[in-house]
Amino acid sequence: MATSPAPFSRHERMIALRYLRARRSEGGVSVMTWISLIGITLAVAALIITLAVRSGFRHEFVDTILGANAHVTVYKEATVSENGRLSRVMTDHAERVAAIRAVPGVTRAAPLIRGQVLANHRDQNAGVDVYGISPSDLAGIPRIARPEEAQGDIGRFTDGVAIGSGVAFRLGLSPGDRITLILPNAVKTAFGASPRVNTYEVVYVFTAGRYDIDRTRVYMPFAEAQLYFNREGGADELEVMVKDPEAIDGMAGALLRAGGDHARLWTWRDRSGAFLRALDIEDNVMFVILSVLVLIATMNIVSGLIMLVKNKGGDIGILRTMGLTEGSVLRIFFICGALTGVIGTAFGVILGCLFAIYIDHIFSFVNYLAGGGVWDPSIRGIYRLPARLEPGDVLSAVALSLSLSFVVTIFPARRAARMNPVEALRYE
Repeated sequence: MATSPAPFSRHERMIALRYLRARRSEGGVSVMTWISLIGITLAVAALIITLAVRSGFRHEFVDTILGANAHVTVYKEATVSENGRLSRVMTDHAERVAAIRAVPGVTRAAPLIRGQVLANHRDQNAGVDVYGISPSDLAGIPRIARPEEAQGDIGRFTDGVAIGSGVAFRLGLSPGDRITLILPNAVKTAFGASPRVNTYEVVYVFTAGRYDIDRTRVYMPFAEAQLYFNREGGADELEVMVKDPEAIDGMAGALLRAGGDHARLWTWRDRSGAFLRALDIEDNVMFVILSVLVLIATMNIVSGLIMLVKNKGGDIGILRTMGLTEGSVLRIFFICGALTGVIGTAFGVILGCLFAIYIDHIFSFVNYLAGGGVWDPSIRGIYRLPARLEPGDVLSAVALSLSLSFVVTIFPARRAARMNPVEALRYE
């Protein structure tokens, strides 16, 4: 007794490949099949590129946040001082720093002085944010101590100030030049308040990678900042770095207890949480939109297979009369459609990965053709379009494309399998 061949046997694969290799005049691969192949390639590539840019943008944004800012800021609730003025100055900052450093998971804690002043150099002026910090603590900030680009010597921080590259550009400064910082209403006299004007040497210029940081930030030695901002013996806040920034919510209770009475926390999630949530929503929406594009591309497989089934009607009738089962016919045309999806997906993965890897060169070329100004860091916050290939993103694109390709192939393959051999051979 004859047994039916195993599914996707050698002769089924041979017939399917023969149909795909046949010339159009012989009823082989149609134009629609080529269109579906190209469409799947471009759709998968677009999906991978979008996912890579999304991952790169989020990684770059979070890295610059965590690399140049405190993971947690501990500050004091405003209290009324003896002269009736509200004050947030922490006079016990040394004890608070020691207590916070003892919290498990904390890698660094440092007192900080903060203030906004007017910076001047020759005829140029700019508003800047001054951060008073000790040299050892400044050396522990990754994006400042180990920036993308730097000029000068951070080891000479005690001799002057460190400024962002954006501040240096706006004021025309370079290491060795002198910057004038003007603090309004700093000195109280019998005739009213007068500004404090101090001049410092620029000893270090850094590029942290964030436009807003590089354009506004100035670091000053902690002791000098206490004198300049009238904070003798005190600090405005405590800058805390932790081992796992993603787990910061679980450390909030311990940090509050270590911060003492009237302590408050401001985490990196509080600072940028809205933007990160907007990124998550945009990621989901873009994935859905590009998934629809992949679906549209795979639907062309249906058109190509229907035309192939129509052209091969006589062959189907002959194969059926020779004993080929409906299941075998279904699998033959399923292989034809699925192979189109597999080849298109493979080409799409290659194209998308190459685009993501060489995105800097491609974007530079596009920027050159457009005459510059394609990427505005003042709007985007970072200086380039980042891309980061994640294995999970590539696998999700592959899984989506292959699953859609296989599903849409079933309908025309079933139509070919159910074709009546008598009707197929009537006009042959």
